[in-house]
Amino acid sequence: MDFVVLLAIQVLYAIASLALISVGLAVIFGMMRVINLAHGEFLMLGGYAAIVATSHGVSIWVAMLVVAPLVVGIIGVIVERTIIRFLYGRMIDTMLATWGLSLFLVGLTTAIFGNTTVGISAPLGSFEIGAYRISGYTFFVILVAVVVLGGIYLVMRGTRLGLLARGTMQNANMAAALGVNPPRVYAITFGVGAALSGLAGAVLAPVSGVFPTIGVAYVAKSFITVIGGGAAILSGTVSASALFGTINQIATFATTPVFGEVALLAAAIVLIRLLPQGITGRFFRRGL
Repeated sequence: MDFVVLLAIQVLYAIASLALISVGLAVIFGMMRVINLAHGEFLMLGGYAAIVATSHGVSIWVAMLVVAPLVVGIIGVIVERTIIRFLYGRMIDTMLATWGLSLFLVGLTTAIFGNTTVGISAPLGSFEIGAYRISGYTFFVILVAVVVLGGIYLVMRGTRLGLLARGTMQNANMAAALGVNPPRVYAITFGVGAALSGLAGAVLAPVSGVFPTIGVAYVAKSFITVIGGGAAILSGTVSASALFGTINQIATFATTPVFGEVALLAAAIVLIRLLPQGITGRFFRRGL
């Protein structure tokens, strides 16, 4: 029984982690149709922002939940204003530009922080479940994922900002005719997606540590989850995270973490082969 409870908690943690690292990309790619290959570096920058803030005496909670998303969100707005805004509708050019940005950010952080892993200690301690011990921080990650996803749903469904964002992404010319400023909406949306990525990178920093090339691992899982989920931002991200996270964690428990990653990739290949439009291309079509 203790093992079943532990497995259930670890599965929830895997689902929450996948959802957190993917939701920022889901906003940028799902809404704006921008393939951001620097998404992993935004996550990495969030981790470094939290680490630098805590090293200067800032509370770890403020560093993770306020400083990291704010810093990466501002960087996202700058990137959108200086690079992305000139490339809308040019998918290949956008991919090349964000790939170049990715390489630049990796080189910059390597020059500043070195090529070693740094991190911060996970707070909240640990507790026992029968013969097993589990970190209390695991529940914090799950809670953050639930709050973030719930917050995005409420903003998109119940606020003027969410309505303007969705309307502008669907028909920018009509939005402009109604008095909306599409370039400003684009910048805010991209900044919010970047901020969500920074938040995820900071929250996961105590678990995984941070180093300049960690974004490579993040971006692969993020794209697999977003593409597997389909067009719907939230329902697609949640459903794909639930599927891939469960498969990954069960395979990890049964074998090793390496085979867990292989099982996740295999599941993604099968899913995309069976559902080319993703899960929400077949199910949850009216979901957000």
